[in-house]
Amino acid sequence: MASGAKFTMRRHSKGLISGRFLAGVAWLAVLTSAPAFAQQAPTGPQSGVDVIIVTAQQRDENLQDVPVSAATLGEEQLSTLFSGGEDILAIATRVPGVYAESSNGRAAPRFYIRGLGNTDFDLAASQPVSVIMDDVVLENVALKSMPLFDLEQVEVYRGPQGTLFGRNTTAGIIRFKSIKPSDEFEARGQASIGSFGTMTVDAGVGGALIEDLVSVRLSGLYQHRNDWVDNTTTPGANDLGAFDELAGRLQVLVTPSDRLDILLNVHGRDYEGTSALFRANVIDRGSSGLNARYERDRVSFDGGGGNRQAYRGWGTSANIVYDAGPLTVTSITAYETTEGFSRGDIDGSAGPYTFNFTGPFTYPELPFASDTQDTLDDLDQFTQEVRIASPSGERLTWQAGVFAFRSEFTVTTFGPTGFPPPASLRHENDSWAVFGQASYDWTDRFTTTGGLRFTRDDKELTVLANPRQNRSVSDQHLSWELSGMYDLTPTVSVYGRVADGFRGPTIQGRDVAFFADPSVAQSETILSWEAGWKSVLAGGALRLNGAVYTYTVSDIQLTAVGGAGNTVQLVNASKGDAWGLEVDAAFQPTPYLTFTGGLSYTDTELKDSSLAVGICAQCTVTDPTVVRGGATRALVNGNPFPNAPEMIADITARYAVPFGADGELFAFTDWAYQGKTNLFLYESVEFQTDDQFEGGLKLGYARSDGSWEVALFARNITDEDNIKGAIDFNNNTAFVNEPRIIGVSLNVRR
Repeated sequence: MASGAKFTMRRHSKGLISGRFLAGVAWLAVLTSAPAFAQQAPTGPQSGVDVIIVTAQQRDENLQDVPVSAATLGEEQLSTLFSGGEDILAIATRVPGVYAESSNGRAAPRFYIRGLGNTDFDLAASQPVSVIMDDVVLENVALKSMPLFDLEQVEVYRGPQGTLFGRNTTAGIIRFKSIKPSDEFEARGQASIGSFGTMTVDAGVGGALIEDLVSVRLSGLYQHRNDWVDNTTTPGANDLGAFDELAGRLQVLVTPSDRLDILLNVHGRDYEGTSALFRANVIDRGSSGLNARYERDRVSFDGGGGNRQAYRGWGTSANIVYDAGPLTVTSITAYETTEGFSRGDIDGSAGPYTFNFTGPFTYPELPFASDTQDTLDDLDQFTQEVRIASPSGERLTWQAGVFAFRSEFTVTTFGPTGFPPPASLRHENDSWAVFGQASYDWTDRFTTTGGLRFTRDDKELTVLANPRQNRSVSDQHLSWELSGMYDLTPTVSVYGRVADGFRGPTIQGRDVAFFADPSVAQSETILSWEAGWKSVLAGGALRLNGAVYTYTVSDIQLTAVGGAGNTVQLVNASKGDAWGLEVDAAFQPTPYLTFTGGLSYTDTELKDSSLAVGICAQCTVTDPTVVRGGATRALVNGNPFPNAPEMIADITARYAVPFGADGELFAFTDWAYQGKTNLFLYESVEFQTDDQFEGGLKLGYARSDGSWEVALFARNITDEDNIKGAIDFNNNTAFVNEPRIIGVSLNVRR
């Protein structure tokens, strides 16, 4: 089948809807129809691991046939991960080599693959991990926080994907695929309620409006949590931690002929909640980990206005696939818009400043309320892609296309109390590309693939109050890749891949609000070498895939954040080197017992003998230091990349026993581990984490035909307190993971 295979033959993806009314209709339709679901004949447990279909090469292909290190999260695991009200960050460490964190609450996630990411917290930050939602790239960090619901699958492609997917994919891609409409009526819903008033309702319903011509799918999400964290400086209790997330999508699939599919997609989001809670002085000088001052449900803020944040936005797309006989033509046109704000007590404390210069160390506080708000206005993103592709199944298959991107938005940073003064910056980005890829089957067992992509990328920053600070950057690059895959046996293959990638130049203007000029980073490029294997063993009971890799990033873009000067500056290091390995496995020793698991090890190293960055005011820096511009700075040559866990491991297990004539009792557990992680560019004793883990458990009853299940669940079941990031301005401030959530869930399907 050609690239952009016709939707009528795949019958799965994601629909989008806008507005509270339509979302409510979706949930009502699914949940009220649950008792009347038709009972299918019991199918019983299945033997052998599932076949997984991915689109890593813009075609539907078996995961085992793709010469790319790829992994997936399926529908059951996703519904379990999000049952406790989690957002997109829940996928961190659930796939080997993948990490995510955010100092912006639920509004602006940061992703890392194989150690490569970007720690910049600005709303204009560029990331080397691309997020694609239903074939549409989501470039801005606010768009990447679009809530996840009615999902079929999450696909992760590790390593540079610069040929088919373009710039800003030097680390890899995370691709979200939701359930598409079909002629057959299908409905599913999940509802859960748990600790702190946490509630999640995730539902989708669809079917034919006009058989063989028009089908629709309506999907919706509602998430809620009560305030559960007490700000001790205000009267009463439980001031912080709440959120309300409402999202929906409507999609319409029109098939006027066997040759033409038109998928129209509309989606929206309305979110309001608590921004990240920074906790001052919860790390002791000279040690790592949380100290005795830390309390999960208590903070002391003298600013932040309640640490509120809110985002609203919507988008639409038209995905048109036309079978022109020997070729298939795919056109994807998309528009996204969003706006919002996030306000917080940045130093995480309530003064006064209490450092004792003559006596023993006490915990420092700022002598003023450090209160900052970032506002994103009028973000508009437009993308257009056109591809033509040859049929699948031929000895030579190929595809080629063009891509255009346009984005513009305004970011305003200001202190609601008057400091810093408002600074509004207008960002514009235009990019276009032409690309092509071809695969050739030399024999029935050996295939090679090669591709090229030429990209032009232009950015402009306009400082509305001071044109002297305006900046513009542009660059162009030819990305390429070459791979070969050889079948040792019908179920064991090996592959090799070398790939080049490109992240366009970047402008960082946040420091304009703090009386400094914008900073600029030139383009980074990556050259990655990878060798791996794909295998299905033990008569189909075991899938075992793995890869080893090494890469060099030239002119790696980094963000020097914080330090005593509280700056946010873009810098380029000469290069960064990394090597590592990853293993993904699924094992079903019996029809009633299934395991999945994965492991990755990543070793990263910055290489730039002259690069020096600002350091924290109250921590123990272990790097060599120099004095530049009157400030002490750390030389970071040889340090690991920031937020690059050395080891990530995950495991799930599901065990079921028959119960009654048409049901089963089951237990499902999942665990994730994060090894040593350096939080900043410099190394210090305090800002290192290690040996973090989280686990979940679900116990319940399910019908054998899959029509419904009810379960007790726990997320972060051992109530781990894990540092997920830090602020190094003036005191050893950190933010932490989600609390333990215990609750009950109901899943229904027809």
